[in-house]
Amino acid sequence: MVIKYGGNAMKSVALRRAVASEIAALRAEAPVVVVHGGGPVIERELAARGIESHFEAGLRVTSDAAMHVIELGLCQLNKQLAQDVGGAVGLMGRDSELLTGELLDPARWGRVGRVTRVNAGLLRTLVGAGVTPVLGCLALAPDGEVMNVNADTAAGAVAGALGEGVVFLTDVDGVYRAFPDPASRAPLLTRAEAEGGIVEGWIAGGMIPKVRAALDALAAGAPFATIASGMGAGVLAAAVRGEAGTRLVP
Repeated sequence: MVIKYGGNAMKSVALRRAVASEIAALRAEAPVVVVHGGGPVIERELAARGIESHFEAGLRVTSDAAMHVIELGLCQLNKQLAQDVGGAVGLMGRDSELLTGELLDPARWGRVGRVTRVNAGLLRTLVGAGVTPVLGCLALAPDGEVMNVNADTAAGAVAGALGEGVVFLTDVDGVYRAFPDPASRAPLLTRAEAEGGIVEGWIAGGMIPKVRAALDALAAGAPFATIASGMGAGVLAAAVRGEAGTRLVP
């Protein structure tokens, strides 16, 4: 299965390592591919260099200077997370053209894009050899340089390419029908229900790109997509069993 590990769920090194141990434990049940973001790391590295962060429609506007710093920060985090998981190898889009894609709108977002192709053969070879791939959310653009990709959409693309389920670990417990009432968490949503929730407005804000990424994964062939919290130990295994978070199905 594919595990998307959100940057906000990595703020604590101790928690990051605890969740990494849970990811490693899942390998006893099925091969795992990890896709990660790194928002807090990116914010820290940009601020240290005096580069201001700016978001447009939920996406980080990425200048050439910011792209350089983002790649440096994510590459370091990528290797640290691979070490935490153990038996893993950290990879970015540059590696064997693992993730390639296209820029969305350079005039609006700069070097921000989406994944159009995943080197699924490389991933299958690695997991077949008992190695866990850990992917940072940078992809190759048509000009041969990297671009920034939303980690949710990158994970959805990987899950679709592999035809495997995906768990999005983030900083919320799932999709709520009446946020923030915990009793309103929807344990299961069909595609039609999720699309209806966006139209009706009870899926809103930062949850929309997560749900969109889940729906895109389903459309590409993933059998399920689960959105769950990565902010506490023990949640991942429950989410895989369908006992935590919100599972979206076709």
